[in-house]
Amino acid sequence: MARRPFGTPLDIANGVVSLAHGAGGRATAQLIDALFARHWHNEWLAQQEDATVLPALAEGMVPVVSTDLHVVTPLFFPGGDIGTLAVNGTVNDLAVRGATPKYLTIGVLLEEGLPLATLERVVQNVAAAAAAAGVAIVAGDTKVVERGKGDGLYLAVTGVGVAPATQTWGARAIQPGDHVLVSGTLGDHGIAIMAARQAVPLATPVESDCAALTPLIAAMRETGAPIRAMRDLTRGGLAAAANEMAQVANVGMVFDEAAIPVRDEVAGACEFLGIEPWHLANEGKVLVVCPPEASEPLLAAMRAHPLGRHAARIGEVVADPYALVQMRTLFGGMRLLDWLHADPLPRIC
Repeated sequence: MARRPFGTPLDIANGVVSLAHGAGGRATAQLIDALFARHWHNEWLAQQEDATVLPALAEGMVPVVSTDLHVVTPLFFPGGDIGTLAVNGTVNDLAVRGATPKYLTIGVLLEEGLPLATLERVVQNVAAAAAAAGVAIVAGDTKVVERGKGDGLYLAVTGVGVAPATQTWGARAIQPGDHVLVSGTLGDHGIAIMAARQAVPLATPVESDCAALTPLIAAMRETGAPIRAMRDLTRGGLAAAANEMAQVANVGMVFDEAAIPVRDEVAGACEFLGIEPWHLANEGKVLVVCPPEASEPLLAAMRAHPLGRHAARIGEVVADPYALVQMRTLFGGMRLLDWLHADPLPRIC
């Protein structure tokens, strides 16, 4: 991308975002040129047009699109930041539908007074996460709001991927008798954010599980084992994802509490805070529903991958006209695993 003359260079080390950076004039152009384009440069952004022309889709493939807003507080947390979260979260939404993520567009909402060094750090992390996930950033927009009205930085990301036209993954395919698998421990992201935001004293630090799930899902696909549906476990955690799927499929689910993987430090933090890990967000875990004969090969594939080494079969699908999700407790009883009215920890993703 051609460098443009702007007179005084942008002072990223000491400067801050101003309202002029979102006004569409010389300051906006300088911010884009000196910061965003420097880290996100590629052949598509180099078109420098209001819309980007992308390559044609391959024959027999269909586009898959997802969009998401990211408003996490704090912006940086153990195991990630808003930039890596935004990229991986969007990539994962595409991957769980069986798509290969290809392109991202990113809207950046900035608050007046945000240090430019902070913005550059996020922009760099976005670039690194996109490169690791194999996706290109092909369009974007920047706006600035007045000081005190934006909480620093928000990101709006749209992802585009491609999937085989014969792809059938989706909650409507779920059937009674199917097995339910999870790729790893629950609640890691939620507890990491809570500890960072509220300075909760943890004997053992907890890091977010923020990661792109595409390589793990690719490993599962390579087994050839049939898959009914997948969901990444973000806001609302296991409980929300399971209830959403059960409602769409008009089936019930029964989980075994003893089989659900939870780190000891997360379980201890949950007990201390009075919350449950199946209601907390993850950003690098996937819930998988499959026919019974597919569960063992899929579990083996997950456990052989670093992102799935704690994978487990946690339950099964049952016929239930009320579409209830239940859990067999450690004491042998049954309880509803309902979704919460609101997230116990807002502003987490």
